[in-house]
Amino acid sequence: MIQQRFSLVQYARPLFSDRVAMAWADPKAPMPRLVGDEVLAIEQVAATRAREFAAGRAAARNAMEQLGHTPRPVLQGDDRAPIWPSGLVGSITHTSHDALAVVTDDPAILALGLDIEPATPLEPSLWPVVCTQNDMLWLAGLGPTQRGHFAKLLFSAKEAVYKAQYQLSRCLIDFHALDLLPDLGSGRFTATLRQDVPQFASGTRFEGQFSILANCVVTAVEIHHR
Repeated sequence: MIQQRFSLVQYARPLFSDRVAMAWADPKAPMPRLVGDEVLAIEQVAATRAREFAAGRAAARNAMEQLGHTPRPVLQGDDRAPIWPSGLVGSITHTSHDALAVVTDDPAILALGLDIEPATPLEPSLWPVVCTQNDMLWLAGLGPTQRGHFAKLLFSAKEAVYKAQYQLSRCLIDFHALDLLPDLGSGRFTATLRQDVPQFASGTRFEGQFSILANCVVTAVEIHHR
């Protein structure tokens, strides 16, 4: 597991700028201690979900320490989004195998979005749910055996953008609110907002990065002061 941690952070960390700290935790390990009212978030949830939640919070506190901060609780709001301590912004993501968190105290960074997904094809029945017409046209330009895997990339990138924009807009948007255009050569993507939301006008572009590894896809977004 130590090697898995090193490998994942090694490839995912460069997706963010220098003032962003990243940490990993193992959701399959014995559940780490929760801090303060974090425990309220796991009342009446399945044991696997509780371990994933706790691993994500442990990773977040590890990232805080990397920035020189005393680790503090990351509570969960009524909308289930993390409530970051004053002066910090971040993002948490997890699968059954990995929990990753990013945190920054850079005042120039308004929000972070991080997502990790298993590197398995997205089921074709879900493509119309995730993909706009423009997304589908992009997928159509790929080889038939590639489309499911890159549809998963679109899914993950939209999740990362959603997390980042939500920290500022507090607006629920669906997958069709974003057109997603990856650049497979550079590992970057552009997400274009197709509707107005608080803080962001239709046509706003969010720039992100991605890494496709053997077992997972990682996507990352930073929103900076303009």
